[in-house]
Amino acid sequence: MTVSLTSQDPAHLAVDALVVAVAQRDGAPVVLGAERLPAQLRTELADAAALGITGAADEVRRLPGTGLAATVVVLTGVGPEDRVTPEVLRRAAGAATRELAGTASVGLALPADDAASVTAVAEGALFGAYSYTRYRASEVTKQAPVGAIQVVTAHPRDAAALAGAARAVIVADAVHGTRDLVNAAPNDLYPAAFADAAKTAVKDSGAKGLKVTVLDDKALAAGGYGGLIGVGQGSVRGPRLVKVAYTPSRPKAKVALVGKGITFDSGGISIKPAAGMEAMKSDMAGAAAVLHTVIAAARLELPVAVTGWLCLAENMPSGTAQRPSDVLTIRGGTTVEVLNTDAEGRLVMADGLVAAVEEKPDAVIDIATLTGAQVVALGHRVSAVMGTDDVRGEVVAAAQASGEQFWPMPLPSDLRAGLKSKVADLANIGDRFGGMLTAGIFLQEFVGQTPWAHLDIAGPAYNERSAHGYTPVGGTGVGVRTMLALLEGRAPTA
Repeated sequence: MTVSLTSQDPAHLAVDALVVAVAQRDGAPVVLGAERLPAQLRTELADAAALGITGAADEVRRLPGTGLAATVVVLTGVGPEDRVTPEVLRRAAGAATRELAGTASVGLALPADDAASVTAVAEGALFGAYSYTRYRASEVTKQAPVGAIQVVTAHPRDAAALAGAARAVIVADAVHGTRDLVNAAPNDLYPAAFADAAKTAVKDSGAKGLKVTVLDDKALAAGGYGGLIGVGQGSVRGPRLVKVAYTPSRPKAKVALVGKGITFDSGGISIKPAAGMEAMKSDMAGAAAVLHTVIAAARLELPVAVTGWLCLAENMPSGTAQRPSDVLTIRGGTTVEVLNTDAEGRLVMADGLVAAVEEKPDAVIDIATLTGAQVVALGHRVSAVMGTDDVRGEVVAAAQASGEQFWPMPLPSDLRAGLKSKVADLANIGDRFGGMLTAGIFLQEFVGQTPWAHLDIAGPAYNERSAHGYTPVGGTGVGVRTMLALLEGRAPTA
């Protein structure tokens, strides 16, 4: 995919489809920028309501491109005219390009006359221009995403707008790379294969300062990574801990990212219900987001050292699987009684957090599809963030800046009592209620005094419902934009 900026008259833009915005003004639809369209087309669109167009968000309609160089004009809804924010434009652009799969080139004549709006339109268009066809053998069922995107703006040579468009390509590559991993079938993406994919992604990025280190079964056992070993021992395909380090020449800060990478989660001996288990291939979305965030940071040449830890295991039931009442020793010596083998993500994350903290970063961010309780509390589109107050606030601010939704949650000290074990330092589950918070409190035990935030993306990481805005069905790539914005926020501007 390519993105370019142009100030050319939209009517004469040589593209297959021209996208314009429809807003809601006093309850009626109105085409924004209609004055730039040919007179005959303006006449046809003058009564958009008669065409069944409302201007609501996510509404996309195609009409003949009367008088345009483009074959069709695409109307994308932005909702109330007085609430058109960059994120609204991002979603409207994404909804349009998502619906235009199979179209070679698209022009977007949306209200984008400042750098923030241009960047949002470019990002949204790229996020929406995604398709996953790895397993489609028939050309009939394949639809290539939009290939060339032109954003119409009055200031196509503005340095900030150009930089925003260039950054959008890198961010979209990271989001799409994350989605590809999440969408991969678990018989193809197991821990060792994920480790190989990380090596390939780093090599193909061409970015400088990146290094990948992989710890296999033997190295994990020698290093005392009891969480990864315990969770992975039920599978014939052993666990891995992958370290992806980006080290710029003169780093001004040092941040560690830790991602949960359960390549398939059956629940283990505490097996999950069969209904919906197929979505458990997405239980590695946190590790995928970490991998591609580190690569994006390197491609952007941020002056921040970033180390990603991918905690990879397959949680399967078998004669060698861990059992409820087993006791594991996490790296660093903390013992954990396993009361439920389906609470496995926190076990592999504990190993990763300890390894990350040992390198003394300025802050640690962990990201995981950790608890069903997150979905109960916040639904399928809003992620949770817990941790030390300053870093938690930093995550929320980064999410707001990047267009993602993260809601701050507490870590109530009274819930810690529920993690007491009769035989070990900790139990891996606590009381049923407040399960998302209890999981966060469990992870807190492994970060010591290091500033830290825990991102629970259980619902938003995998979209099992209908596509919306720039979000496809399947892997969403959530978390990449927020973590990258946080890293950029730690990069000095002077």
